[in-house]
Amino acid sequence: MGKFEKDSQALLELVGGKENIAALSHCMTRLRFALVDPKKANVAGIEKLSSVKGCFTQSGQFQVIIGNEVSQFYNEFTAYSGVDGSSKESVKEVSKNNQTSLQRIMTNIAEIFAPLIPAIITGGLILGFRNIIGELLLFNNGTQTLTDISQFWAGINSFLWLIGEAIFHFLPVGITWSITKKMNTSQILGIVLGITLVSPQLLNAYAVAGTPVGEIPVWDFGFAQVQMIGYQAQVLPAILAGFTLVYLERFFRKICPSVISMIVVPFCSLILSVVIAHMVLGPIGWAIGSFISGVVYAGLNSSFKVVFAALFGFLYSPLVITGLHHMSNAIDLQLIADFGGTSLWPMIALSNIAQGSAVLGYMFLKRKDQALKEITVPAAISCYLGVTEPAMFGVNLKYVFPFFCAMVGSGIAAVVSVGFGVMANSIGVGGLPGILSIQPQSMPIFALCMLIAIVVPFTLTYMVGKRKGICNE
Repeated sequence: MGKFEKDSQALLELVGGKENIAALSHCMTRLRFALVDPKKANVAGIEKLSSVKGCFTQSGQFQVIIGNEVSQFYNEFTAYSGVDGSSKESVKEVSKNNQTSLQRIMTNIAEIFAPLIPAIITGGLILGFRNIIGELLLFNNGTQTLTDISQFWAGINSFLWLIGEAIFHFLPVGITWSITKKMNTSQILGIVLGITLVSPQLLNAYAVAGTPVGEIPVWDFGFAQVQMIGYQAQVLPAILAGFTLVYLERFFRKICPSVISMIVVPFCSLILSVVIAHMVLGPIGWAIGSFISGVVYAGLNSSFKVVFAALFGFLYSPLVITGLHHMSNAIDLQLIADFGGTSLWPMIALSNIAQGSAVLGYMFLKRKDQALKEITVPAAISCYLGVTEPAMFGVNLKYVFPFFCAMVGSGIAAVVSVGFGVMANSIGVGGLPGILSIQPQSMPIFALCMLIAIVVPFTLTYMVGKRKGICNE
């Protein structure tokens, strides 16, 4: 008899039986179910199983937290139930049937940016390091930087910009590639389309504002002129162009005879998508993106910025539950493109820290409960490294008050962060490592904000728990 055979049998019944499982996979700590009818899942019964650390529904997936032994549990569950394992991508696709239209949009946005995150994080760290060696006046009585007094570090600073420019200025290439990859169309066409948005033949997006209208180069077609403007670091123009290419390719592939499809489909799809991108979608996407980033930037720098920060810091965790937080990636990248940094992402990192601290506060309340520690310790560590779901769904939301204590701590930390103008170079690793992506001049204040996000939720959770009569047992 396997270690998890009894719980596997019980779990199968509690999720509604084999016929209620449309697809199943697992990640590092959780089983991921796509259920035919999520309402049939007996959440209370599942959470009573000895090997289950918690369960929650997110993005249409019913996820059961098992822990580090999830692969063994998965193998025993599939063997007993007869359910064929699926890839995580398959589960995601099936799970979309359980999502609202808004959730599907947010999920699609998240899936576009997910493959780009490692590069964006790397770029943020590079920009932070370049700022430290090239901007901070630390030498000769505060008059020179490290690059001013050292040719070696000046060379390093210059060399690293090769990578930084590739990541941020040419971001549209990554976006259009990611869209075609996600939508199962020709990825090389997505790459070519992205390159046409940032080609050196075009006026660089960063130079547009300082160039008189009459000096902006144009394509002259006789009957009309189109400005030759690049879309370096622009998010929405690339997203609109990428999806245009996808649907054009699908259209032509559907109507074109297979004998000539290899020639006609890529030619017509690429030509038309590039024309539409530069003549219509590019200017529209730029205008919309600039408007959104302008509104957010105004909110973060107005006389009401403290209120804006308090609301965002307090409400970010609930946004994670709904999936709406995925939109923040696009907004952050647009802020970076338009203003050279983002004040939004530091608040997100602080929210992650706050949720982890609330978990530790609850663990301290019940510090003699060894079974609880098996859940809270990995959840807190995961949270401090930027992954909040195990902490939020496995602990804080389960007991309710730690979640709200974390929201309060996050809101206070966000107020201090925005009040002192903390800026990040880019999206980074959430949680404690987030300080590496903060602009050097803001690092001391951000360190203080991190301390607030640790102390306040921990203390509030402990105090509220004591008042509720939750004792050390």
